[in-house]
Amino acid sequence: MVQFRSWAESNPGSVRSHNEDNFVDRPDIGLWAVADGAGGHDAGEVASAMIAETLASIPSGLSASEMLAQVRLRIAATHQALRDEAARRGPRSIIASTLVVLLARDGHFACLWAGDSRIYLLRDGQLAQVTRDHSLVQELVDSGAISPEEAEGHPRANVITRAVGADCDPLELEKISGRVQAGDRFLLCSDGLNKTLSDLELAGLLGGYDASSPSLRLIETALSRHATDNVTAITVEALG
Repeated sequence: MVQFRSWAESNPGSVRSHNEDNFVDRPDIGLWAVADGAGGHDAGEVASAMIAETLASIPSGLSASEMLAQVRLRIAATHQALRDEAARRGPRSIIASTLVVLLARDGHFACLWAGDSRIYLLRDGQLAQVTRDHSLVQELVDSGAISPEEAEGHPRANVITRAVGADCDPLELEKISGRVQAGDRFLLCSDGLNKTLSDLELAGLLGGYDASSPSLRLIETALSRHATDNVTAITVEALG
């Protein structure tokens, strides 16, 4: 049976005074998540905190299918609650958050997401992006309007097209699944990390096997590059 260990770190970054990222680190039930809030005036922090709270309270003892169902039900309820709160605050209010979730059980994994927070997989020294950004820039790349190279540093790189609490009903969480191999390392992160460090740097820092936390190495390196956004990293390692 594949077992897992994980490391989680989050930091406001080098510029911002508060952190609108939140995370869930539950290796005991095979559940990890990163939520990156949006909306301003503390609304992003409210959204990401609501997501983290509802996922962190999922009980143990559930089957894999029950876990997946609980994630979907709880996020759908949170999406509606955020929409209701935004409507209460006023017609221009937005209380939303990106979300990436990793579920792992019995040699299989599933990723669910909305927005541009990401999940990567490091396997046999090769880093692959598992999720696909729900963003304006990604749509431009997909349509051929710009190249992947032009997407880096694009002036509208912060525009997301899907999020929990955003003006979309119903919310669709994209999902991808696969098999886990011993030695796999997953990285869940907010966009503040992958917009500060290159894929090559992510792979090198994620793959280190000294005594330190790979998530801490990633965050400290991002801070040394003066990360302008909140940065959150969860590393999940599949053990033999």
